[in-house]
Amino acid sequence: MPPRDALTVRQRRLGTELRKLRERSGLSSTAAAVLNGVNQARISNLEAGRYAVSAERVRTLARGYDAADPELIDALAAMAGRRERCWWEDYRDVLPKVMLDIAELEQDASGLRVALAVHIPGLLQTVDHARALYRETVPALEPYEVEHRVAFRIRRQGILHGARPLPYKVIIHEAALRLGCGGPKVARAQLEHLVAMGERDNITVLVIPFGSGPFPGSGQPIDYVYGPVPQLDTVTLDTDHGCEFLDAEAQLTKYRSVLDRLEETALTPEASRDLMRRVALDA
Repeated sequence: MPPRDALTVRQRRLGTELRKLRERSGLSSTAAAVLNGVNQARISNLEAGRYAVSAERVRTLARGYDAADPELIDALAAMAGRRERCWWEDYRDVLPKVMLDIAELEQDASGLRVALAVHIPGLLQTVDHARALYRETVPALEPYEVEHRVAFRIRRQGILHGARPLPYKVIIHEAALRLGCGGPKVARAQLEHLVAMGERDNITVLVIPFGSGPFPGSGQPIDYVYGPVPQLDTVTLDTDHGCEFLDAEAQLTKYRSVLDRLEETALTPEASRDLMRRVALDA
């Protein structure tokens, strides 16, 4: 079987976690290869995500590594193998790969926790707000590219609805409410939508008001994606040079702490909605 040309974030993460299991056992990749009756290159390729691995193989590797966390092993086995074609594959030829990776992460998440300073989170944006944002992208996008991105963003929002909507907690700064993206009409509709979404049982919107002083994170957008088990949590950082995916234990601990401190700085959900309503009246 030839190696994969392009890895998804799920495939890379599974390989990383298999490597962590091996390293915790004290085995070298060469020793692991002997134990499993394969060559060392095979182990390296599995850990790099370049070759597919079955759920059965994941469990075999875990047993050989004396892994003693059944919940983690079950979660890794569920990540293995080929998954059925998912909706984001419809956009593979028209959108950057990282956008598909984000959709896949969200689809497999058990919950999301997000912090932004000057933007409304994508999962809570209206169509008109999203379109206005994408029209300001540098370099400029063609009109059809804008529409692809808007449609994709709206489809991502499906995880917040349905029979089992995903738990979603958002921390935003008052600056994001007052940005006025798209003009007064669009901005007012966006704020009203944000208030309405914040009243849903699975969604919490917290606002850090002006005058609350400095806050951690320097305003960097942070998405904390809860996995099926804590070891499989992921942080995504939206930067000027692209999206970064972090999963080291120290990194996860750091950003959980940052989000905790941001949440302590924010208003309560009720006070946040009151502030959003007042800003909407001024829009």
